[in-house]
Amino acid sequence: MPSNRLFLLSPARCRGKRAGMLFNERASFELAQRLRQPGGVAVGEIFSFLSGLYFRGKLAYATTFAASLEGLAGAYAITSNRGLLPVQTAITLEELRAFGDVDIESQDARYRAPLLRDARELMGKMPADCQVVLLGSVASGKYVDLLLDVFGNRLHFPADFVGRGDMSRGGLMLRCVEDRRELEYIPVIDAKRHGARPPKLAPRPHIASVSGNAPGPLPGGEGEIHCS
Repeated sequence: MPSNRLFLLSPARCRGKRAGMLFNERASFELAQRLRQPGGVAVGEIFSFLSGLYFRGKLAYATTFAASLEGLAGAYAITSNRGLLPVQTAITLEELRAFGDVDIESQDARYRAPLLRDARELMGKMPADCQVVLLGSVASGKYVDLLLDVFGNRLHFPADFVGRGDMSRGGLMLRCVEDRRELEYIPVIDAKRHGARPPKLAPRPHIASVSGNAPGPLPGGEGEIHCS
């Protein structure tokens, strides 16, 4: 595998029950309170709260295995209206609310234009041997169609993602972090993007626990998983 590698993380859904908890003016849990402060909260932490296990897995995996490249972050979150943000970028409550106002649709210029702008800028700064790994769905074109136009055969994704749902992907990545085992990446171009569901992962209760600094789980367990 190349030693130079950075990761693009598909976003969390910024509407729904978990987002509503953050937007609630009476929310007293620590994350909601910090989000109301002028400095905001890192987008990676916010998305981990919103989507639970899946984004938590992506964030832990990317920060563990990304290369250290001068002038570049190792992990970027795809957003609905601000293109690519380093996962440590602080956002405010109003910026989060604005994310929820724009859908992830490749035909929507509010999403497409910032993403293409930042992808091209990133492409211009990357070393020639740098690989870009998408930690997200390649089954639809909402990320892939745009990113392929910029990164071409440099755009890869984990082969083990094929056939897995979001929860399974999140659990897989957290296991890889724990075991210090990196996944195999394959080029998105001409890749088989759909496949049979692989066997279930062996349970690790500490990995399945609810993530996010919240007062408790939502009905149904882990929370809302609206990443792809």
